[in-house]
Amino acid sequence: MDYNIFKKTQLAAAVSMVVGAATISPVYAQDNAADNTLEEVIVTGIRGSLQRAMDIKRDAQGVVDSISAEDIGKMPDTNLAESLQRITGVSIDRSNGEGQKITARGLGPDFNLVTLNGRQMPTSGLQGTSINSSRSFDFSNLASESVAGVDVYKTSRADIPTGGIGATVNIKTARPLDNAGFKLTAGVKGVYDTSREDASLTPEISALISNTFLDDTVGVSLAISHQEREGASDAATVGSYHTQSVVPGDGWNGGFVGEGADAYPSTAQLSRPQNFEYNFTDFERTRDNAQLVLQFSPSEDITATLDYTYSEQEVLSSSNMVGAWFWEGNGLNATNNEFVEGSAGQYYPELYSSTACCDLTFSAARFGQVNENNSVGVNIEWDATDNLSLELDYHNSKAHSEAASPYGNSSVLTMANQNRVATVVDFRQDFPVWDVTLAEDTTDAPSTFTVTGSSLRNSQFTNDISQVQLKGSYTFDEGVVKSVDFGVSSTENDVKAVMMTAQRDTWGGEGTVDDIPDSLFTAESITGRMDSVSGTGTLADGSEFNIYDRYYSFSFEEAAAAVAAFAAPTDESGTSPNIWPCVGEFCVTEDWTTDERVSESMLAGYVQANMEFEVAGMETKVTAGVRYEETDVSASAMVPAYSGVDWVSANEFALVSSGDSAYTDFKGSYSNFLPNIDVSLAPVEDVIVRASFSKTIARPTYNHIKGGVSINEVRATYATASSGDPSLLPHESKNFDLSAEWYFGDASYVSAGAFYKDVENFIGTHTETENFFGLRNPADGARFAEALASEGADNVAIRQYIFDNFPESTTESSGLIHSIDSDNLIEFDVSKPFNEKKANITGMEFAVQHTLDNGFGALLNFTVVDSDAKYDATVFDEQFALPGLSNTRNLVAFYDKDGLQVRVAWNWRGAFLVATDVGHGNPLQNEEYQQVDINASYDINDNFTVFAEGINVTNETQRLYGRYKTTMMQAVEGGPRYNIGARYTF
Repeated sequence: MDYNIFKKTQLAAAVSMVVGAATISPVYAQDNAADNTLEEVIVTGIRGSLQRAMDIKRDAQGVVDSISAEDIGKMPDTNLAESLQRITGVSIDRSNGEGQKITARGLGPDFNLVTLNGRQMPTSGLQGTSINSSRSFDFSNLASESVAGVDVYKTSRADIPTGGIGATVNIKTARPLDNAGFKLTAGVKGVYDTSREDASLTPEISALISNTFLDDTVGVSLAISHQEREGASDAATVGSYHTQSVVPGDGWNGGFVGEGADAYPSTAQLSRPQNFEYNFTDFERTRDNAQLVLQFSPSEDITATLDYTYSEQEVLSSSNMVGAWFWEGNGLNATNNEFVEGSAGQYYPELYSSTACCDLTFSAARFGQVNENNSVGVNIEWDATDNLSLELDYHNSKAHSEAASPYGNSSVLTMANQNRVATVVDFRQDFPVWDVTLAEDTTDAPSTFTVTGSSLRNSQFTNDISQVQLKGSYTFDEGVVKSVDFGVSSTENDVKAVMMTAQRDTWGGEGTVDDIPDSLFTAESITGRMDSVSGTGTLADGSEFNIYDRYYSFSFEEAAAAVAAFAAPTDESGTSPNIWPCVGEFCVTEDWTTDERVSESMLAGYVQANMEFEVAGMETKVTAGVRYEETDVSASAMVPAYSGVDWVSANEFALVSSGDSAYTDFKGSYSNFLPNIDVSLAPVEDVIVRASFSKTIARPTYNHIKGGVSINEVRATYATASSGDPSLLPHESKNFDLSAEWYFGDASYVSAGAFYKDVENFIGTHTETENFFGLRNPADGARFAEALASEGADNVAIRQYIFDNFPESTTESSGLIHSIDSDNLIEFDVSKPFNEKKANITGMEFAVQHTLDNGFGALLNFTVVDSDAKYDATVFDEQFALPGLSNTRNLVAFYDKDGLQVRVAWNWRGAFLVATDVGHGNPLQNEEYQQVDINASYDINDNFTVFAEGINVTNETQRLYGRYKTTMMQAVEGGPRYNIGARYTF
C-alpha cells in the first residue's frame, strides 16, 4: 500500500516518478488521449535533482536524505563532501580548501560508515609524523563525475552494514542497464586557485560513456576523469602550550619575574606557547578515477554485473617556515607580557614577550603521498520466483597509501640564525603578529645560517577488504506482512601500517656558517604572502610594533644536497638506519622500524519484516528486523627498541635506536545483537510521520586496537607513551528518532525531526607509569645536579658545563649529551585505552525546500546538537568529550529555467572540538566557519552546456585554538577557487 501524494498537473505527474535512484533515468507519462502515446521526459537540472532526492526521502523507511546528480556526470558540487554538507545534520572537515571527511549528527568521521553501491570500502591515508589510525573515508580521493547519487541513512536497518552510529553513507554509481541505450557525457574544466601566488589554469577532464546491446540484455559503461589542481595554504602556528606555575621554580619553570610579578596569585598557573611559526605551503594535487561496468541480463529474471573501480590521488607539497622556539625555563617579564585569566587561577597570553634565545629557525619541508584504491566486484540478482528474489555480491577492494617522494611522505630540514635575543607575539589578532629582536650589530642574512636537525619519515598504509553478501527477499501475496528480507555476509578486513624514520637530532647546530651557500635562499615578505596578517601589533604599553616581515624560501632538495655534501657518511660504515641510511645523500628506506597489523573477521546475519496496514484509517508502514554479528580481532606489532636518550639542545631530547625491534601479538572478539524498528504513517494526505529505534555499532580506531607500545615524546620533566588493546568493544548506540514531513508540491517539502543517541563503550584512557628499555634522563641525575649548582637555571650554561667537565659522555661537535648509568630512570606516562565512557546526544533537524513555477527555488536547513559530553575549558584534569559536535546551517537559493541554472549556497558550521589533548593536556578546537559557493550554467542547446563555479568566494579563513580563543594553535589562509568549463551530453 503506497501513500497518497500531492495532486499534480499532467506535467508534474510526468516528471516526478523517477525510476531508479542510482542513475538519471527516463520517466514515462501516459497521455489520456485516445492514441495512448508514451512521452519520454528526461528530468535534469537543479529541480530534477531535488525532486529525485525528495522522492527517495519520502519513499524510504526511516530517516534518509539523498543527493542526486543533476544530469549524467554532474553532481551539484565538484566535491562529494561539499554536496553532503548541504544535508541536515552533516558537516565536513576540509583539507587544502576541499571537503575531506564528514561528521553526522555530532559524531565524527570515525563514527560514520561509507559504502560504495552497498559495499564496505577500505580506507587509507598517511599522517606526517605518526602511523595512520583512522577508519574514516576520504572523499577527496573520489571524483564526483562518476557518481549518480548519495544516500545518507540516519537511522539504521538490519540490512544496512554496521560501522556507522552517526550515519551510513552509500555512494551510488551508474549501471548501463538501468539507463538503456547509448549515453555519452564529456566535460572539460579549467581550475584557477587564487590561493597560489603563481596561480595558473589547471585542467580537469571527465567522460562517461554507456551503451546497451542485444535488445538491452548486455550493457557496458566506462567513466573516467583526470583532475589537476595547484594551490597554497599559509598558516600561523603554535605547536603546543606549556602549563606552569607563575612562581619560578627549577630550570624548567620560568614563571613571571620582575616588576608586576606579584600581581598574579602565587597559586596561579600560566599557559605559555612552546613556539611560534609562519608556514607557507604550495601544493599540487593530481586525481585519476575510472570505473568499468559490464552487465548481462539473459532474461528478465537474472542480471549479472561485473565492475572495477579505480582511483588514485597524488598530493605533493613544499613548505617554507620561519619560527622561534621558546624555552619554558625562561622567566617572563610581567610588565612586558599581558596574560588574562581564563578560568580560576589559569592565565593565558594575549601578548607574549620572551627573551629566550637564541635560534631563529628557517625550514624547508617536502611532503608527498599517493593514495590508490582498487575494487573488483561481482553481483548477481535473480528473481527465483514471482515471490522470491536473491542477490549475491562479492568484492575485493584494496586501499594503499605510500610516499610520493624519495625523501618519504614527510621530510623537514632546518637552518638557524643564532642572533635572536627577544621575541614578541600579539595573539589578540585572528592572525597573530610577531617581532624578533636580534643582538646588536648582527643580522639575519643567510651568511649567518648554520644547519640544525632534519627528520625524514617514510610510511605506508594498506587496507584490504574481502566481502561476500547473500541477500534475499520474499514477497507475500496477501496479509499484513508484505515481504521479509534476509541475508548473511562475511567480511575480512586487514590493515597493515608501517613506518621508518631517519632523523638527525642535531637541533643545536652542526657545522659552520660556511657549509651552506647563501645562494640557496631568497628573502620573502610575510605580509606580502599572507593577506590576513597585518603589519603591526600592539605592545603592553600601548605602543605599536612593526612585524618582523621576513622569511626565506629555499628548496628542500637543494638544501638537502648541500647538507649531505659535508655531513653525510662517505661509506657504508658511517650509515645508520635511523639517522643516515644512505651514503652521501638524504634518503628513506623500507627497512621498517614500526609494523602494525590488524585483522578483523566479521560474520553477520539479518532478517527483517516489512509490514503495511491501517491504524484508525491512516496508512501505516512498519519495518522491524534484527542483525547479529560476530567479530574476531587479531593485532600484531613490531615497534622500535631504544638503547639511550640524547640531550640534543637546550630543551630537545632524542631517543637512540638500538637497531632492534620488539614484537607483540594480541587477540580479541565480541558479538552484537542489533534490533531495529521503523514506523511511518500518513495521518493526512502528503504528510508522513516517522518513529524509529535502532541499535548500531562503530568499531574502535586502529590505534586503539593495535598491539605494542609506542614512545611518543621525551622531555626533561616528562615522557609519554601509548599502547592499544584489541579486546576493546565497539561503540554501541541506542538511537531514537521522531520526525514529520509535509510534501506540498513539486520538489517542495518541509521536515522537522528530533533524535536521541545513547552511546556507550566510548574509549577513555588511563595512565600507568612504566620504564622501557632501561632508558635514563640525561637532564636528571648527579651530573645535571652538579651543573645546576654551578651555573644556575640556565640550560645553555648547564649544557656547556657538562661538555667541559664530562667529555666522555658527550659529543660536543654534534651538541649531544648522552644518558649514562648515573642518570635517573625515565618514568613514562603510558596512555592505555579502555571502554569506560557513555554519552548522550540530542538534536533537532529542520529543513524546508520549495520550488516555484518561475524557476526560482530555495532550501533552508539547520541542525542543533547537544550532548552531556561537551568539552569544559575550565577543567584541567583529563576529561571525556565528543569531537566534532557542532550546529550547522545551510541556505541555498537557485534559478533553473529555460536552460539557465544559477545556484548560491551558504554553509555555516559552529565551533567544535577537534581533540581533547594535543599535548600537555590542552585541547584543539575549531572556530565557527562559513563559506559561500556559487555556480551557474547555461545550456547552449540540448547537448552542450557551459558553466562557471566559485568556491569560497568570500575568502573565508580557518582558525583553530587551544583552551581559549587567544591560545591560537593554527590560523589558516587559503583563497577562493574558480572553475570554468563546458559539458557535452548525448
